[in-house]
Amino acid sequence: MGFVFGFDLHGERIGTIRIVPLGCGLTLTDTLLEQVGTAGPSVRSGDWEVGRLVLAPEYRSDVDALRRCLHLALEYAREHAQVDRLFAACTHVLSRLYRRFGFTAFARDVPLHGTAKLYTMISGDGDVVERALSGRPAAQAQ
Repeated sequence: MGFVFGFDLHGERIGTIRIVPLGCGLTLTDTLLEQVGTAGPSVRSGDWEVGRLVLAPEYRSDVDALRRCLHLALEYAREHAQVDRLFAACTHVLSRLYRRFGFTAFARDVPLHGTAKLYTMISGDGDVVERALSGRPAAQAQ
């Protein structure tokens, strides 16, 4: 089971995203994790890829719109499935943006075999990412 979301604003579709469980060989992250090998994290139950996030051109530079769309999708997914960790493959520039949302890079310049594309692999704990997306401060260490 996976999730595909569409985001509407004032009756206009402004974006889409999908969240797919890892470990089934269905995602770009699954493919790239094989190439990273032991240098990357091992896939566990509750690991999901966030991918295919597309926003209409007029919203692409709006960090708050991105945050809101990601938050709505993650909130729904976590209400309906075990989502412990999130993964994504993106450009290096986008990986820096996603740090704002609780993700960290664990591999850079990972090639997709058969193409000239290079990806940065990122991951984030579901609670940390959801907290960052909601605007709540991180939990303080005791």
